[in-house]
Amino acid sequence: MVKYEASAIDRTFSALADPTRRHVLLRLKDEPGLSVSELARPLSLKLPGMMKHLDVLSDAGLVTRTKAGRTVSVHLSVGPMREAMAWLNRYEGLWTASLDRLVAQVEEDGPS
Repeated sequence: MVKYEASAIDRTFSALADPTRRHVLLRLKDEPGLSVSELARPLSLKLPGMMKHLDVLSDAGLVTRTKAGRTVSVHLSVGPMREAMAWLNRYEGLWTASLDRLVAQVEEDGPS
């Protein structure tokens, strides 16, 4: 197998592929600056497990962490998600055209 350095967008999509990490991002959207323990609590994760998820998110640039005393706060960083959306938007025409054809077919066939 060929080894290669993952690009920024590869790290973003890889991070977003995990449901736990997506949950963390949604929480941070609604409650910015939560501590690591606050993020872990509803997921029933121990702190080392939560830290592994945060490392992946941080490596993808999706979160930043700040430390005040013993408390580490986590903040959402949306730049990589914007890049991922821009990449996905290039393909929007493919599914839009398919949906338009489906609507046209349904309208042509009329009610049964």
